[in-house]
Amino acid sequence: MKVLNAKVYGKVQGVFFRKYTYDFATRVELVGIVKNLEDGTVFIKVSGREENLKEFKKYLQNGSPDSRVDKIDYSWEDSYVEYSIFEIEY
Repeated sequence: MKVLNAKVYGKVQGVFFRKYTYDFATRVELVGIVKNLEDGTVFIKVSGREENLKEFKKYLQNGSPDSRVDKIDYSWEDSYVEYSIFEIEY
């Protein structure tokens, strides 16, 4: 199973970015986490079927309605993610 790590830059905190990301990830049957980082970015670690991960990457380009995505750093892993659901980490 593939694991996608993403760090999203821009106006992504205080705009419900994590909630919209949670809603989209659960809709396309992905598991993992989304959390705000202290530097103002959002970190996502997500796992699932490859076609669902590609769809998720497209979603991240826009994010929530009030967000502004300036840049996304991606990395891929061929490993197991220890999550059974998708969660917002606080």
